[in-house]
Amino acid sequence: MERIKIHLPETFSFSTNIPIRITDVNYGGHVGNDSFLSLVHEARLRFLASKGFSEMDVMGVGLIMADAAIEFKKEMVYGDTVKISVAATGFDRIGFDLFYLLEVEKDGVTAIAGKAKTGMMSFDYTNKRKAAIPDAAIEILQSI
Repeated sequence: MERIKIHLPETFSFSTNIPIRITDVNYGGHVGNDSFLSLVHEARLRFLASKGFSEMDVMGVGLIMADAAIEFKKEMVYGDTVKISVAATGFDRIGFDLFYLLEVEKDGVTAIAGKAKTGMMSFDYTNKRKAAIPDAAIEILQSI
């Protein structure tokens, strides 16, 4: 079976801590794949806000997720707090990649819980079409 392998950038410009809620836990007693992606979504919104943006307004254009990949490494359970680090790379005329590193700490030991990548495309929601991402926005999103 071929597995997804996400190769993370060396540095991350943003990190945030998110507690695992009971509603994030599935019948297996750990964070489900749908909740994992929701945690990534929350981290993305916090990352954008830290740069002065939202998904609906990045210097006049919105963002839409074009693809997503997840690499699970370790269970996260109710009561854990996950640190999610975010980096923006791979910019082109209409989009870029966001990489996420999810880590949990237990008993003083930090472990990678997972990795993720989302392909973000700049989008004009009014006209329902792709749009060019402003160069100034790229500079801000790449800044550390």
